[in-house]
Amino acid sequence: MVAIGLSAGGVARVRFALSCLWEVMAGVRVLRHPGRHAIHLPWANRVRPRLVEAGLLDGLLGQLVPPAPGYLPDFLTPPPAGLVPDLDQELAVLRATPPETVRAQLDLCPGPRPAAVAALYADPDAGLRRLAEEIGRYWRLAVARDWPRIRAVLDAEVFHRARRLAEDGAAGLLNDLHERVRWEGDALLISQRHCDAPDVPDGSGLVLVPSVFVWPSVLSIAAGDVPQLAYPARGVGGLWECPAEAPDALGAVLGRGRARLLAALDAPRSTTELARRTGLSAAGVSQHLTALRAAGLVVTHRQGRSLLSSRTAVAETLLGASA
Repeated sequence: MVAIGLSAGGVARVRFALSCLWEVMAGVRVLRHPGRHAIHLPWANRVRPRLVEAGLLDGLLGQLVPPAPGYLPDFLTPPPAGLVPDLDQELAVLRATPPETVRAQLDLCPGPRPAAVAALYADPDAGLRRLAEEIGRYWRLAVARDWPRIRAVLDAEVFHRARRLAEDGAAGLLNDLHERVRWEGDALLISQRHCDAPDVPDGSGLVLVPSVFVWPSVLSIAAGDVPQLAYPARGVGGLWECPAEAPDALGAVLGRGRARLLAALDAPRSTTELARRTGLSAAGVSQHLTALRAAGLVVTHRQGRSLLSSRTAVAETLLGASA
């Protein structure tokens, strides 16, 4: 059990952030034991052959990420800056990790050090440069193609949690993150097996990091200036599924393009993501969304730099009735 101090003042310093590095580290852990993360099997089966061919799962990155519930060195996931994740910026922070921090956290890893990790320990500056290069290659081979749909799920999660905070307050938000997380008194309690991290006193706040690959568990970092909690985003269950087909009856009334858009809006999505999922052009999607908004079937809100559209209750009723 880890306790993070969160009095009223601490809750005021809770923020959400998205992280490319969290998705990389959690994704490598999925690939180590894909059977424990069945939802991600379609992704794992697709990307594993190219990662094996590139030698990334046996390289420094693969050696640093242990199977669950092993200790993941904290310097691999520095606190993300905000809701517009940028891999290059996060890698710059990673490369700037002080050598003494790298060595101190590697000392916490049990067992003998593999050769690549031993080289990182001996020369942290050179090792971090090598690690950043491997992460970049991993991203291009395993994540980049799917990043728009992953990002759409994460943006939708932040939007949902913001509404939950507005409707139910901090208690409703924090107690609904995960079954292993609860807010009691002046502390956020995180139940994690094999975790003996020290409690974090109140005052430093907390960064909540929704993630797709951390499913089905949670991961926390109590060290450093600001503790972090990575938890599964809503909508992960349908991440690798094809969008539902629109009922023919609804297509006959609205037109096939608009009906397909409504079917694809099972979660808030951007115009780019809708175009990818439906096969329509971005311009066509924008035109259809304008008509659907005018009819009261779709609403659009801004999330960071993105505009996300979602179905209204009227649209849900239409889809249910026509099905």
